Amino acid sequence: MQPAARPLAPTYQERRWELPPDAVIHHGTVDDAARLLEGRTLTALTGAGISTDSGIPDYRSPDSPPRNPMTFQQFVGDDAFRRHYWARNHVGWQHVRRTHPNAGHRVLAELEERGIVRGVITQNVDLLHEDAGSRTVIDLHGRYDRVICLQCGRTISRAHLAERLDALNPGFVESVLDGGTTVADIEVAPDADAVIAKTSHFRPADCEFCGGVLKPEIVYFGENVPRARVDEAYALVESADALLVAGTSLTVMSGLRFVRRAAKAGQPVVIVNRGETRGDPLATVKVDAGVSETLVALGEML
Repeated sequence: MQPAARPLAPTYQERRWELPPDAVIHHGTVDDAARLLEGRTLTALTGAGISTDSGIPDYRSPDSPPRNPMTFQQFVGDDAFRRHYWARNHVGWQHVRRTHPNAGHRVLAELEERGIVRGVITQNVDLLHEDAGSRTVIDLHGRYDRVICLQCGRTISRAHLAERLDALNPGFVESVLDGGTTVADIEVAPDADAVIAKTSHFRPADCEFCGGVLKPEIVYFGENVPRARVDEAYALVESADALLVAGTSLTVMSGLRFVRRAAKAGQPVVIVNRGETRGDPLATVKVDAGVSETLVALGEML
């Protein structure tokens, strides 16, 4: 008998932060940002908003619907939650692996090639920065293409797991995809997740080496980013003259801490994002605009 499902974590909208009413935000244009950053080296911090033009919706843009991302505690503590997650992920992964970098990813790679960008810290797990040609990338929250066993610690590729899941669940992906090539009537999220109504018949796979629980090599809500990775990201921030933030609301501390570190060190901080971000009061210039077009324009000016 399956354990009873526990309530999902509060939605983003229910636990949404609000900027203090007296917060001072230095709104500006891409020209203002370019004048500030000219002649400086940059570290880039990116979030889901940079990948929306590649067809991967984000969690927290103003128009995003309410979502209940699975927590680490739910994943490890409940077989039903875990089965539901792997069913959704198995479909979502098929979509994410077919996405391609957009102009925003490419301009950051070009700026790195020119010696302007030191590297990218990304909160995304989609590997689009690497695909675009960026060489120094810290995948803060992990990467969608690897799976780890929580018992023996062995890592396998997501492609290999997909073969095992297909064998255990013949026809499942085709049953929720239109012709097996496009996502139909489901929502694909930044963590290669997808929303599927009926997953009770899905059979997840255990570790083929020890029988342990498999988990995507992704940092879940309620789980900490490895300390060594955080320290590496701090060092990348400190190696540059300024911080460029693109496509993230900075809701969670895992990203906001780097903005705080840069601001405390007196580094200029430019934030490019549609809508408010938690780091706006720390920004030297906040550009409230689309990420891809703003980064392209910025790249042409630097």
